[in-house]
Amino acid sequence: MCGIAGFVWPAGGGVPSEAERLSFLAAATGALAHRGPDGEGLLLEGPCALGHRRLSIIDLAAGAQPMEDADGRAVVTFNGEIYNYRELKARYAARGFHFRTQSDTEVILAAWLLDGPAGLDALEGMFAFALWDKASRTLFAARDRFGKKPFYYTLQKGVLAFGSELSALGRLPFLRLETPVAALMRFAAYEYVPTPETIYKDVFKLRPGHYLLFRDGRLTTDSYWDMPLPGPEPKASEEDLCAELRLLLAQAVKRRLVADVPLGVFLSGGVDSSTVAALTAGMVSRIKTFSIGFTEASYDESRYARLVAARFATDHHERILSADACGALLPEIVSRFDEPMADPSIVPTYLLSQVTRENVTVALGGDGPDELFYGYEYFPAFKLAAAYDRLPSFARKRLIEPLTRLLPQSAGYVNPRFVADTFLAGARAPQWLRVQTWLSAFTAEAQAGLWRDPPAGLLDPATLFAPTRALFDAYPAKDPLARVGYAFARQYMLDYILVKVDRCSMMHSLEARAPFLDRDVAEFICRLPSRYKLRGTKRKYLLKKAVAGLLPKEILGRGKRGFLIPVASWLRGQLRPQVDMLLGEKHLREQGIFNPKAVSRLVAEHATGAVDHRKKLWTLLVLQLWLEAHKPSIIP
Repeated sequence: MCGIAGFVWPAGGGVPSEAERLSFLAAATGALAHRGPDGEGLLLEGPCALGHRRLSIIDLAAGAQPMEDADGRAVVTFNGEIYNYRELKARYAARGFHFRTQSDTEVILAAWLLDGPAGLDALEGMFAFALWDKASRTLFAARDRFGKKPFYYTLQKGVLAFGSELSALGRLPFLRLETPVAALMRFAAYEYVPTPETIYKDVFKLRPGHYLLFRDGRLTTDSYWDMPLPGPEPKASEEDLCAELRLLLAQAVKRRLVADVPLGVFLSGGVDSSTVAALTAGMVSRIKTFSIGFTEASYDESRYARLVAARFATDHHERILSADACGALLPEIVSRFDEPMADPSIVPTYLLSQVTRENVTVALGGDGPDELFYGYEYFPAFKLAAAYDRLPSFARKRLIEPLTRLLPQSAGYVNPRFVADTFLAGARAPQWLRVQTWLSAFTAEAQAGLWRDPPAGLLDPATLFAPTRALFDAYPAKDPLARVGYAFARQYMLDYILVKVDRCSMMHSLEARAPFLDRDVAEFICRLPSRYKLRGTKRKYLLKKAVAGLLPKEILGRGKRGFLIPVASWLRGQLRPQVDMLLGEKHLREQGIFNPKAVSRLVAEHATGAVDHRKKLWTLLVLQLWLEAHKPSIIP
C-alpha cells in the first residue's frame, strides 16, 4: 500500500531540466507521505518521471519502488497488493521471466512484458499503477476491478500527470487546477463527484476495471473487466450455493492474510465484518479485532462487536468516544480529503483507522456485500416503489400522499416525515433515477436558486444525473433491480464507500483490504439472480443463510445500521459556529458562489423544525469546509 505520482513530458523544446523535474516529482510524492511513510523513490527515465511513497507490507527488504525488471526493459510504480503473486511468479518464471525479489510488484512487470494489457486479467488484488515501457516509450496504467485504489490523471499542454490523490497533482506547478461550478453542482447532487469526473476541470479518475495507454502524445483508456450479468436460475440447490459462497469467502480471506507485518480486522458487529472476523479467526491464532463505540447509548453498537469477539476469542480493541464531541474533528478531516465527500461516517472511520494503526499495519474489512447483495434499504424500497407506481392515481394522490403529510418531524436518527417525503420523490422518478433521488442531497429541482450563476443545463435532472443514467443504460440486464445494483456498485460504493475507507485508513498509513470484493466472490454474487440477494424484503438473503451456522443469532437478526452519526445534533452544537459563519449571508455574498437568500432559507426552515434540511445543510457545510481549506479557483 503506497502512494504514486508521476508525469510524462512531451518531446520537443521546453523540457525542464533534470533537477527541475526531480524537484517537481519530490513535491508530488511529498504530498503523499501519509500513504507511504516507510520510503521514497524518484526516477527519471527519458521523458517519464515516476515517484513512489512506500508503506512496507511485503518483502520489506527488497520491495522498494519504482522497480525495474531484471533486463531493464520497463519500470513501475505501484499502489496496492497483488494477492495471487506467488502463483503468478511460478507461472511467469516457467515462461522465462527472471524475478529478483519476493515482492508482488514484479508480477506487474512480468504481466505487461509477457502479455501486454491482457496480462491484467491474471492480477487478483487491489491496485493502481503506472508502468513505463522504455522500448515503446509507452506509459501503461491500470486500476483494480472495483476501484479500491485511486488513480487521478490529467493531460495538459501535452504533459500527462497522474497521482494517487489530487493533492499530488496540486504540487505540480505546470498544472492548472480550476473548479467549475458544474463540479460543485454535481457534488451537491451526489455528495461526492462521480467518476470519471473530479472537482477540478480536465482532471479525471481512471474508471475501475480500466487501463490507460499514453504514447506519442495520444491518450486512450479501455476496459479490461466489468461486473458480469446475472445468469439463469442456478441448477444447484440453495444449500450447495451457500457452501460454494462460504468456500469462496474463505479463499478470499486467506489470500488477504499475506503480509510481512501485523494484521487485524475491522469489527463493527454487523454481518459483513463479523463474517470476515469469523473466517479470519479460523485461520489465524488470536486475531486482533478493532471497533469504535460511543458513550451515547442510542449511537453505541460496540456490544455487538464484543459479542463476536468473545465468540471467536479475538484480541479485541475498542475505543469508546463521545459521539457529540467527535463532530469537532470534522473540519480537520475534511481539510485532508483531496475531494469533498459528505459521508458523516468519515469521522468514526477516521477514528477506527487511528486505533487500528496503533496495533497493526493491515486490516481486513467487510465492505462490498451491501452493494453486491442488495443490503441497503434502497433495494426493497425500489421494489416497493414499483408497486406504488401500479396503484390507481386517486389512491396515491388523494389517500397516501395526504396521509404522509400528517407524519411527525423528528431531529432523531429517523425522521418519519422526511423518510416518507423522500420515498415519494423517488417513486415519482424514472427507474434509472429512483435510487439516486433517495440518495441525493440536492436534486435538480432543489438546486434551482441555490447558485449565483449556475450552468443552466445542469438544472435538468437528465443532465445533472447523467453519470447515473449512463451506468444504468450500460448494464444490459433484463432485471431493473440488477441494473440499479450495478449503478450502485459503480458509483455509490466506488466514490463514497471505498473513497472513505481508503482516505481515512491511509491518513493513518493503514492498509485496508476487502475480501468480499475478491474477483471470484464478486463474480459469483453478480451472476446470481436478484432473488438470491433480495428475497421479498429480506436483504443479503443468500449471504445470511450461508453464514447462519457461523455467526451468533443476535448478529444475523440485526438490521443494516452502519455508523450512526448525530448529524442533527452536530449542526446544532459542535458545528454550529461553522454553520453560522460559512453558511451565513455575509460569507456567502463575499464568496460569490451561492445565492445567500436560498441558503439562509434552508438554515431558517431547519432551525424552526418546519423542514428537515439536515442532509442539505450537512452537504453544504462539508463543501464549504473543503473550499475554505483548499481555496480552489472557481470558474463558470
